[in-house]
Amino acid sequence: MFGVGVLLLLAVPLLVDARPVPSNDITATALLQRIEDSEDVSFTGYAQSVGQVSLPSEESLSSVAGLLGDTTSVRVWWDGPDRWRTATLRPTGETGHWHRDGRTVRWVYESKRATLSPDVPVRLPISVDVLPHLLASRVLDGATPQELTRIGSDRVAGRAADGLRLVPSDPQASIARADVWADAETGVPLRVELVSSLDDAVALRSSMLDVSFEAPSQEVLSFEPPPDATLVYDDTVDIAAAADRYAERTVPDVLAGLPLRVDGVRSVGVYGRGPTVLLAVPLRDSDAERFREQISGRIGAECLRRGWLVGTGPLQLLVTPPALEGSWLVTGTVTRDAALDAAAELGDRSFEACL
Repeated sequence: MFGVGVLLLLAVPLLVDARPVPSNDITATALLQRIEDSEDVSFTGYAQSVGQVSLPSEESLSSVAGLLGDTTSVRVWWDGPDRWRTATLRPTGETGHWHRDGRTVRWVYESKRATLSPDVPVRLPISVDVLPHLLASRVLDGATPQELTRIGSDRVAGRAADGLRLVPSDPQASIARADVWADAETGVPLRVELVSSLDDAVALRSSMLDVSFEAPSQEVLSFEPPPDATLVYDDTVDIAAAADRYAERTVPDVLAGLPLRVDGVRSVGVYGRGPTVLLAVPLRDSDAERFREQISGRIGAECLRRGWLVGTGPLQLLVTPPALEGSWLVTGTVTRDAALDAAAELGDRSFEACL
């Protein structure tokens, strides 16, 4: 009899998730507004993202490769865009991020190393960026009513969630659709799926597995390094932030027909809207050569007049040939033609890519 009781207890979460979700007649535009209004809702929870995009193993992209091509498990304490904490759990250990007052502390538990970085206009994604509520915010940014439809409700993390579908109208888009399920009570997105136009497969899925809409304590949001910690300051953050700060190049206001979407950048261009993102990063000669080597060794890589190009799922990755003014890394969730157009618009190449 005891064994039966244990089985019933274990089955309770499954039965809760299996309960039918009541129908909801909220319109697509009203649901979008509810999602946008949920930005300051506090919560704690556990999320998992699964990516199917395989990036080259270039060292400067290693963290992004893990986010887009693997399973990432993140514990989150969210008190708003200006104050939050995450703990990314991996087989090799745990990495924590604390954000407050325009600064982020990255804490690696194994090495006891804390890195303080300021907010920068542009940087590569980190684990917090693939949490459902932030991913949904970027995906739905700039959406028009014509691109939105309601889809069926579902139960996510044990809670009723209303579904919203975005089908991008931009011809440069390589994401066929983005589906978002938002908590029916608070509007906080609990699950996001990005589907590639190449094979109609889910390229990235991010979902809350557990969530509680309670404000995290101030104690858990505060970072106190142990006495034996190594403390460093890094104002370059990553290859994109460093290029934007130090490269002596400018980007156009429009690239491959897509407008700039990030203000305050100097030398790095971030273009598009919603799930359509195009990134143009100026590269040093040594970095460009490493990228070319990595791309050229990939299955399906092409050596073209505009550069070395490889596509993986909805993502294009292109490095322009050497030139007197330097090379560019062009990447994003855009079509092959859009990536090639961007490379052409960034300047004439002085050498062929395959030399």
